[in-house]
Amino acid sequence: MPAPTPADYRFAPALTARLLGLTLVASAVVVLVATVAVAYWDLHTVVLLVPALLVLAVLVSMMAWSNGYVVRLTEDGYQVRRIRGAGVPAAHWKDVEDAVTTHVHGSPCVVLRLRDGRTTTIPVETLNVDREAFARELQERLTHGQGHRRL
Repeated sequence: MPAPTPADYRFAPALTARLLGLTLVASAVVVLVATVAVAYWDLHTVVLLVPALLVLAVLVSMMAWSNGYVVRLTEDGYQVRRIRGAGVPAAHWKDVEDAVTTHVHGSPCVVLRLRDGRTTTIPVETLNVDREAFARELQERLTHGQGHRRL
């Protein structure tokens, strides 16, 4: 059986849109404060260039940030990025004892329990994938990575 190709999972579009919206609102507030400061203290209008460049830098970094993967499943193991409180960010499949589905704070999650007692928690709602399909893919990779065969 050939080794599976890496699978990358990104943030769900709804989550990305929500984060982008919050960033735009915060950027607008920064520009508004700078504009009021220029008008109130009769500052030179070049002062507005600073928050404008800051907003541009934030938006560019946000776009670059949203293009990367959040969860990567490979032949050897997994990597989890950009999920606060996920636990262990990467491990080999041979180090994973099992994978279980559960709810954490009301959100469906997959928890990878490592042999040394540590865990990785992946909130499936944050990913752009059907949760059952993700759980199946994860289980298949775990089975393959640990050297087991399907009956």
